[in-house]
Amino acid sequence: MSEPKRLIVEGLSIEFAGQSVVRDLSFTLEPGKTLALVGESGSGKSVTARSLIGLAGEGARVTARRLSYAGRDLLALSERGWRDLRGREIGFVLQDALVSLDPLRPVGKEILEVLQTHGWGDRVSRGERVIELLETVGVPEPRLRARQRPDQLSGGLRQRALIASALAMNPGLVIADEPTTALDATVQAQILDVLQHIRQRGDSLLIISHDLAVVAQLADEVLVLRHGEVVEQGPMEQVLRNPRHAYTRSLLDAVPAEHARGTRLSSAQGGSGQGASALQARAGVDSPVLLKATGLGKRYVGPDQQVRQVVDGVSFELRAGRTLGIVGESGSGKTTVARIVLGLLEPDAGAVQFLNVPWTGAGSGRVEEKTRRLHRRDISVIYQDPLSSFDPRWSVGQILADALDVAGMPFEQQRARIAQLLHEVRLPVELSSRRPLQLSGGQRQRVAIARAIASNPKVIICDEPVSALDVSVQAQVLDLLADLQASLGLAYLFISHDLGVIRHVSDEVLVMRHGQVVERAPVETLFDSPRHEYTRRLLGAVPRLPGTGATLVVPPLEPESAVLLFDESRLWKIAI
Repeated sequence: MSEPKRLIVEGLSIEFAGQSVVRDLSFTLEPGKTLALVGESGSGKSVTARSLIGLAGEGARVTARRLSYAGRDLLALSERGWRDLRGREIGFVLQDALVSLDPLRPVGKEILEVLQTHGWGDRVSRGERVIELLETVGVPEPRLRARQRPDQLSGGLRQRALIASALAMNPGLVIADEPTTALDATVQAQILDVLQHIRQRGDSLLIISHDLAVVAQLADEVLVLRHGEVVEQGPMEQVLRNPRHAYTRSLLDAVPAEHARGTRLSSAQGGSGQGASALQARAGVDSPVLLKATGLGKRYVGPDQQVRQVVDGVSFELRAGRTLGIVGESGSGKTTVARIVLGLLEPDAGAVQFLNVPWTGAGSGRVEEKTRRLHRRDISVIYQDPLSSFDPRWSVGQILADALDVAGMPFEQQRARIAQLLHEVRLPVELSSRRPLQLSGGQRQRVAIARAIASNPKVIICDEPVSALDVSVQAQVLDLLADLQASLGLAYLFISHDLGVIRHVSDEVLVMRHGQVVERAPVETLFDSPRHEYTRRLLGAVPRLPGTGATLVVPPLEPESAVLLFDESRLWKIAI
């Protein structure tokens, strides 16, 4: 009789250079069950997961009283034994599909490699298995997608291809590290369905996520880590509905969807940590218009030589001290609109006015960059991934000094201004000598905000500025953005896939689909009484925490079919 596919972890400890990062961790994961590891960045979640497949990292010292899967002693495995186990018996889904997939080959070959490595089938059967796997994870037109490279696919399709690779050998245990981070609500819902299927077929799922609503959808048991130690462990309903530990309660308190707009999320910076402390009042609806977009349009010629309209007739106004949120699925045109607004991309139709002067336009309305340069310092941007937008060789001080150079500040004034900027984003001035890789994710995002406000702009474009942050750091950054808006009078164009974040930060919301605005309304009106069917479906796809109301049941949206015509993030960096 074969041993049950049970994962047993007793007294797991992990050290790097004598420093403990995980201490005395124990749990058991039965077949057909899901365990979630939650906690802040640096709590030990990811290194714990990687230790279970022999990839804890160079220099790691992994010890345990017992570490076994399906009766096999994992601590006794040779490197050859690990290679046989990975993929065949334990599948691993990494967080960042674009980085994890080989950019030079089609995604179908990624999946094919797993089958070839473990000697599954022959050439013909392996090819059909690749298509079957892509269909299983909900990829439309799987034969076409299998031939495409990662940069030709949207984020949701890339993530599903990565999951297909992890499921290729039908492993009994799947470890998923932040599998839905940076995905829009509808794609996230599709990924959650795929992960639910793993449990339903009798296999085990170990999920790592900072999104507690996602955890609520998937987990049977939740294990809360802090500084490498377990602070709370138990059934999902008990941990998320009636947490015993103050740290768990603080994580739940920091979820933006659970608090009204204008309340503080974090306990840092003088807040309550429970949404009770109000932020300063927002600007009114009659404040001056800083940015006006009229009838924006943009089209591209795709790899199949067909013309696709990615932005179509988009119009809006952004007023001083206000926040306009933009939501929509991957490929809906959000980032293209942002690049047009920044003057990094010329529209094929329509125009943008900034500070009551032409900023960018089509045809005869085109504006030269030398004209825009007069007001460049008045508009800035905060990126989703600040690390990739920083020069890794530069210190924080050099990064901020470069922004001050562009703003025209004399060198002799820059040192004092850098100290002031770091103070404004709640960072110690000592960090000015560190490089980006020496900072935490939250610290890097604060540096990105400091860089964005260095030129004293009037408008900041926020492109997914908190999507990669854990919930408590996200809360601190959102509070910081609100404080800066109140004190400096900033206007934000805020792009996010996270509807909870959008509801918390926005005054007005634009909902985009297939390049068009399908609904625009004040934030509370849109969330409480959405008019458009697509908006209702988008809101219905959002996972909920226990006790916060049932999720709206709606018909599924049509499959994601549009191929991204370029890697927008890469073009964005080139343009900058």
